Amino acid sequence: MRITMIGAGRLGTHLARALHKAGHDIAQVYSRTMASASPIAAETKAEAICHLGDLRNDADIYIVSVSDNALPQLLPTICEGRDGKLFLHTAGSVSIAIFKGITSRYGVLYPLQTFSKQRDINFRTIPCFIEGNTEEATYAVEDLAKTLCARVVRLSSDRRKYLHLAAVFACNFTNHCYTLAANILEKQGISFDALLPLIAETADKVNRLSPQEAQTGPAVRYDKNIICAQAELLSDNTTTKALYELMSKSINEEQTKYRKKND
Repeated sequence: MRITMIGAGRLGTHLARALHKAGHDIAQVYSRTMASASPIAAETKAEAICHLGDLRNDADIYIVSVSDNALPQLLPTICEGRDGKLFLHTAGSVSIAIFKGITSRYGVLYPLQTFSKQRDINFRTIPCFIEGNTEEATYAVEDLAKTLCARVVRLSSDRRKYLHLAAVFACNFTNHCYTLAANILEKQGISFDALLPLIAETADKVNRLSPQEAQTGPAVRYDKNIICAQAELLSDNTTTKALYELMSKSINEEQTKYRKKND
């Protein structure tokens, strides 16, 4: 397929690269600056552009991978005069309905993964959640996704927003906890890499156990002595202390429900 990429951020960069490797023809890569568009355009043998007015009409599919806030502003310009083409966005929490009234063939291509430009990603290991406004469009998105990912799942916008919410907890919030842990260690002159084996084992366990089964720590049994003592160590940062206390409470509540369910 001949594909134009709108956006050269983290996801757009990885997606353009993966589509190119899968044998698709990347026609153009758009970004607000040539400095952003040029590297991935060169890598995928595409034309780099920084003005939407330079978009050509010869692509089969236009994939829009920009910030959620930018979608309402950009889509009318991107879709104008290109009715019959397939337009896709890649946002987890944005409804497919954002295209309604703008164009006739549209859908969603949502690869569930965290993306950083400096790390290579194997798309075959990523689940991809797709949606189309018609059965024909859905099949077209599905066929495209299957050239990238081994697991392709149809999922409505209403359900995808909950998937995205769960991903925020599993990825973004978890990574923020690493930041807080790193801050605590830095103040004591302890290297963060002391935690890496623990982090690796914690992540590996949920491949074999449910999250509830894998949970450990003082909050499981709500050991008040340890919880209060550790909270006191965080007295210099009220936000982190409040997070610690709320997380401990939440862990205990979930573990209590889990035990009752399995007694």
